[in-house]
Amino acid sequence: MSTSAIAREILIVSIARLLHGTRHVAVGAASPIPAAGAMLARALAEAADEPRLRISILGSVEHNFFTNGSAELFDCAGQGRIDAFFLGGGQIDGAGNVNLVGVGEYPEMKVRWPGSFGSAYLYFTIPRVILFREEHTPRVMVKSVDFISAPGTSAPDVWRKGGPYALSSGRGLFIFDKDKPGFRLQSLHPGQTLSEMRDATGFEFDHDENPPETAPPDAPTLALLRGRVLDELHETYPDFAAGLRAAIHGTEPQEVTK
Repeated sequence: MSTSAIAREILIVSIARLLHGTRHVAVGAASPIPAAGAMLARALAEAADEPRLRISILGSVEHNFFTNGSAELFDCAGQGRIDAFFLGGGQIDGAGNVNLVGVGEYPEMKVRWPGSFGSAYLYFTIPRVILFREEHTPRVMVKSVDFISAPGTSAPDVWRKGGPYALSSGRGLFIFDKDKPGFRLQSLHPGQTLSEMRDATGFEFDHDENPPETAPPDAPTLALLRGRVLDELHETYPDFAAGLRAAIHGTEPQEVTK
């Protein structure tokens, strides 16, 4: 078994750090890595004797406080009772705009995705929205999205409580600067270089001359992730949990992020 964190564990740990100090985190369906990050944040808070983090994972039975699905999620967000949420997208640009509709000129699009659902509403109402995509390539991180499903910024006279807080990807971690607005590279994940990050990103971003590497988890954190968190994750995402266990034990090749 690997004694150091593998790529997906680095992602999970970096997400858990972004959730420090939150009270209630909601995770949408089909989001195993954000769900694992939320579970790890909860486990770390308990280990530090901090207030327990509430997690609501859509699609889960054990880790879901909602009984009426997304309707309760939207009500809870509107009432200010959710501190953090995750948004992905087929495209994400440097202004924090998210595209969940498709590629090409609407409505005659070359590629069609599931659609926006409640992403725009949640983007406006939840204060700490973390954008997440494991793939970090020029086709995902674009200069300008083809369709704005959820806007990252609004005009000065538009009131909104929520918006982009960070962007977590398979290559690194960005923090969103609302004053600019735009992203600043916080850290590069192990094995990544600034040159590779620039080549893989379609938008401009601020960065230090020598960006730091994402700090690996310490031994207690890694033990929590590989024990309690993977056990909890198995209820909702059994295939993902089993695959991550196999990758950790070296019985399955670890997928390389391109």
